[in-house]
Amino acid sequence: MTQPIFMVGARGCGKTTVGQALSQILGYEFSDTDQTLLQVSGLSVAQIVEKEGWSGFRDRESGILQAVSGKNKVIATGGGIVLSAANRQFMRSQGCVIYLKVPANELLRRLKAFPEEHQRPSLTGRAMTDEIEQVLAQREALYQEAAHHVLDASRTPDDVVFAILQQLHPSAAS
Repeated sequence: MTQPIFMVGARGCGKTTVGQALSQILGYEFSDTDQTLLQVSGLSVAQIVEKEGWSGFRDRESGILQAVSGKNKVIATGGGIVLSAANRQFMRSQGCVIYLKVPANELLRRLKAFPEEHQRPSLTGRAMTDEIEQVLAQREALYQEAAHHVLDASRTPDDVVFAILQQLHPSAAS
């Protein structure tokens, strides 16, 4: 498999952690769309949203997605990248999309442990618990639509990486 592997899911689901580990095992290059956007623009997600609104951020995010995509790459995407039908179609047609699914209570635990408010502005202006539940409800069908594989990412990163390898190479992982 040389096509890119796209990691999708809600913020806090482990896309970056799992993506980095997976890329090392596969010998692939790793990219994180949020980190690339930060490097290219010199602005955090919160700063872009403040200056350009969510639509400006989403436009920039879509451009970064296409710019970092390529063979032998693992790409951790921003949690809302699936909001664009064009992004969902692009990822499905260009590579393998893995949805790291995590229940709301586990996402809440992870985000409280590593809040990163400067990088992760509120999407709804509501309390974190309400926001997580609302965002998951809005995006679940989109994550499912984009994904080639849906994995329980509430397990340890090593377990999630092993499960991904089983999905990508069933005969090699058994």
